[in-house]
Amino acid sequence: MKELQTGFPKGFLWGGATAANQIEGAYNEGGKGMSTSDYAAYKDPYATGKVDNFTFNVTSKELKEYQENEANYLFPKRWGIDFYHRYKEDIALFAEMGFKTFRISISWARIFPTGLETEPNEEGLAFYDKVFDECAKYGIEPLVTMSHYELPITLTEKYNGWASRELIPLFEKYARVLFNRYQSKVKYWITFNEMNMNLNSLYTGAGILEDLIDPEKKLEVTYQASHHQFLASALAVKAAKEIMPDAQIGCMINQIESYALTTKPEDQLQALKSNQLNMFYPDVQARGEYPSYMARYFSDNDINIVMEEEDAAILAEGTVDFVAISYYMSHVTEAREDAAKLAGSFDSPIKNEYLELSQWDWPIDPIGLRISLMKLYDRYELPLFVCENGLGAKDELTEDGRIHDDYRIDYIKKHVEQMKEAIKDGVDLMGYTTWGCIDLISCGTSQMSKRYGFIYVDQDDEGNGSLARYRKDSFEWYKEVIASNGENL
Repeated sequence: MKELQTGFPKGFLWGGATAANQIEGAYNEGGKGMSTSDYAAYKDPYATGKVDNFTFNVTSKELKEYQENEANYLFPKRWGIDFYHRYKEDIALFAEMGFKTFRISISWARIFPTGLETEPNEEGLAFYDKVFDECAKYGIEPLVTMSHYELPITLTEKYNGWASRELIPLFEKYARVLFNRYQSKVKYWITFNEMNMNLNSLYTGAGILEDLIDPEKKLEVTYQASHHQFLASALAVKAAKEIMPDAQIGCMINQIESYALTTKPEDQLQALKSNQLNMFYPDVQARGEYPSYMARYFSDNDINIVMEEEDAAILAEGTVDFVAISYYMSHVTEAREDAAKLAGSFDSPIKNEYLELSQWDWPIDPIGLRISLMKLYDRYELPLFVCENGLGAKDELTEDGRIHDDYRIDYIKKHVEQMKEAIKDGVDLMGYTTWGCIDLISCGTSQMSKRYGFIYVDQDDEGNGSLARYRKDSFEWYKEVIASNGENL
């Protein structure tokens, strides 16, 4: 029997997480091509009175308008927080906090500007060499996501993104370039960020322009695109094992733990089905085959997935070493007419009366993280990694250059406590990287004022500011958490 683990294990990977399209900037430097995220236009989330005014989706008409009249719009993900030029300063701050790992993504369009080139862009490769070398200087292990919500826009225009099987060999080529180049510098990899977010935004997750597909077939296109990504991920895992046998390759989902609204059996059944749709993505990537429950789901929803003869073998050969999750909230589910549509959605319209809400109306549920980790580990018996978790809030910079964010400390403290309980429950947890360890551009709203970081960046939603970095109160707190390996909270 496994021995009881009462604290975080030795070598636990504490750190923080970011994405290239939200921090790098320099969208037109170093030979980088344009990506889907470069066309996420900023919309004031308060203009409509609705806080979450998402910029997730872009239509073909909007894309054309943005390309022809760029000066009329703001595209904050193009400027990020200028990590491209300030990476040494930022990594030094992470090192000061004691980071053991730093989650970063590589921009596909910085390596292959259109995705179609025969040879990679050396200037792009060299940039990440410098970033990884800087991490190594401080003993920080990079955790690298290969595809984090940014596809070369040419692949959207030519193939309508992952709707096409043509992207599979292009991604494999990209993966092999990364593995060959960085095999001595990067041990931990994630193929696709939150692949289940395809259910929320086909443009963001799969580079698909929804107005170019049959609206009656949207769900089918979503799962067909996911199938193509499953194959690309499996081929990347197989390539990694060939090139760097000691590497660890993971998959990742946005963990959406669904609770039943009542003890009514129909509500309980709907919660189970909602959780199955969430687990479907790691089921395929960790087990190497489609789960049996999806046969009925596809039949009930008139979904026909085109699979080639070799696909089953590819999935079976390319299973991952660990399962990574982002965790921000839990959901509430009930048996209602729109239940199937809501299953897998990012935010539930049914609020949990027992939970507090963040400034962005997201339910705060630390125990839900423990529940999720226990269920995932029971299901896969693979190491788990919480690689996104954090609180988006409006921070105030005081006259003396301080940010007193006790609310963020309280949020992370409660989630760390529940991770520790999950480890005591027997969960094999590899690490924890808080989302947006330095303030960055919001994924959903492209705003800057929704801040997650331990480090404040002087920049507003329109891109104005000095870009100076300031340590928040949470900076010193997290530094102590890491130094004590999670014992001093």
